[in-house]
Parts: sequence; C-alpha cells; structure tokens
Amino acid sequence: KSLHVFNGHERTVWCVDISPLQSNNNNDNNKINDIGVIGGNGYTICSGSHDKTIRIWDIETTKQLNVLKGHRHFVRSVKYGLNELLNTILSGSNDKSVRLWDIRSGQQIQVFNGHTNVVTCVEYSLFVIKNDISNSNVICSGSDDNTIRFWDIRSNKNELYMIKGDEKDNGIICIKFVVLKKKDKMKNIAYDLNLCYGSDNGTVRFWG
Repeated sequence: KSLHVFNGHERTVWCVDISPLQSNNNNDNNKINDIGVIGGNGYTICSGSHDKTIRIWDIETTKQLNVLKGHRHFVRSVKYGLNELLNTILSGSNDKSVRLWDIRSGQQIQVFNGHTNVVTCVEYSLFVIKNDISNSNVICSGSDDNTIRFWDIRSNKNELYMIKGDEKDNGIICIKFVVLKKKDKMKNIAYDLNLCYGSDNGTVRFWG
C-alpha cells in the first residue's frame, strides 16, 4: 500500500528527488533529524514529467506547492541543490537544455544550452576545497549526445568543460560524483573527487 500519493501530473513521471535533510539546530537533544527520518521538518519532493513541468510537493500533506514551467519537452531529470544552492532545483530535458530554478519564487534562473541531444541527467558538482567536501557553483549534465558538460552558474551560462564518452557508449544515461579518501595526502588534500557514469550500451565508467 502506498504511504503517500501525489496526483497532478498529466502524463508519465520520469524523475523524482527529495529535498535535503532538514536539521533542527534549536534542539541539540533531538538527534532524530540527523538520520533522515521524514516527517514534520518541511520536506518536499520534486518530480519531472512528460507533461513538460516540474512539480514540488509537501511530502506529508501531499499538497502541490508549485509548478515550474519553461521546458519545451519532457523533463528527464531533477535535482535539489545543497548548501548555498539549497533553494534551487536543477533540471534536464528532451529539449536539450539544462535549467536552474529558484524554489521560493518558482522562477527559472538560468538556461544552459549546448547539448545536441536529450539531457538525461543533471548533478550539482562537488569540489574539494581546503580539505573540505564543499558544494560549488558548478553544475554538470549528461546527454544522449554522449557528452558530460560542466557549467558555471555565475559566468553567464558559459560551458566550462566537456567530457566525451567512449564511441561505444552511445550516450550518457546517469552520472554520480564519488568522493574517495586518499591513501596518501597530497598538497594537504585528503580526498579524491571522481565521476562515475552509466552509458546506453551497458557500461559503467569511472573518471578520476
């Protein structure tokens, strides 16, 4: 039996994400929030659909809080931001664009164009700064055009870097950043940031 049902999309739902963990700093004795228990802490989920919309829902009441409109085709991937980008959602679409949204206003902040095929996945890019795992203003996206592209949200939507998949990959389907602890510290950096991706032909590749 379903715990909650969220009705509102008119067609297929392609993707969902849950808002980051809401911690309660006012009560040091309340440790339950630190282990990801959902309930009473303002959690929301977002969903992307065949109907070209992103919808945001209150996870307890199932009430629809907002509808984000702007994509011209199916929304294939959605992702909540973290830290300084906590109030944003990133999305990728069959319209070949990557878009950044402001959750509070419901408005589109930026559009990133450059992919030549469907954008299948999006991620906020993590970087290691002064031996600390931190979020940055860099985002990335994977596409059926067999590339992963990195974008700086502060630099007028410019593409920073592009990774081309192997010719046999036939398209990037999913991406994930993986942080590994280094065996030997170099330049006082104790962590390695790696990118893992899955391709259309069934391979998983790991970039370091």
